[in-house]
Amino acid sequence: MYKGLSVGAVIPACNEEDNIGVVVGALLDLRTGVERRVIDDVVVCDNGSTDDTAARAQAAGARVVVEETRGYGMACLTAIAALHPVDVILFVDGDQSFEIRQAFDLLEAIADGADLSIGSRALGRMEPGALSMPQIAGNRVAGLLIRLLWGQVVTDLGPFRAIRADALKRLDVRDTAYGWTVEMQVKAIQWNMRVVETPVNSLRRRFGTSKVGGTLKGVVGASIGILGMIARLRCRRVDPRKIRENKEEE
Repeated sequence: MYKGLSVGAVIPACNEEDNIGVVVGALLDLRTGVERRVIDDVVVCDNGSTDDTAARAQAAGARVVVEETRGYGMACLTAIAALHPVDVILFVDGDQSFEIRQAFDLLEAIADGADLSIGSRALGRMEPGALSMPQIAGNRVAGLLIRLLWGQVVTDLGPFRAIRADALKRLDVRDTAYGWTVEMQVKAIQWNMRVVETPVNSLRRRFGTSKVGGTLKGVVGASIGILGMIARLRCRRVDPRKIRENKEEE
């Protein structure tokens, strides 16, 4: 619970046995000034791991669901479906690439009225080697396209983010692969939701190889997924009545 808002954490993970326990433990250790636990529910989606990711996540205190169909978005959707009802959903990778305590900044933005809070690695401190050059370039290209097409400044498509549960439901994010993060961001812009960016530090992974920046397949797949999603959303018509309804609810 954070400032009266219940919080659930979603962690998509594949072959992160050396990292996942640390991430889950750090989330469950988050406390407010009165020593109340911040995260009310943690769900790890084991997305086709061939190691002990699931067992170590459960041992650290997370609830674990299994999704054999590979895909970042698919893992997120499966984990969300398993979450207990909460006001805010926090998304974080299971590879120790973020400082978990910076979740406070993301949640504070939501408590202050944001619908979606994006952890921007571009605005924070980036350790050498934390992101590959293709990842950095891809974020810049995607951000430039979003600014040109929708007039919104976007510095990162970072996976460390928080969103109000009711806002996520309205956005109806469906992509099952790498287009998940950009679909959420652009749809929020199209719906005139309040989107803010919060600086977060990007850490060099302690163990393992990045599923995106660490392989050619990952780089190509992410690029196609992100750019393809931007193109599809540009062609998508948004019902103005839904936008008005969203404003009225605010």
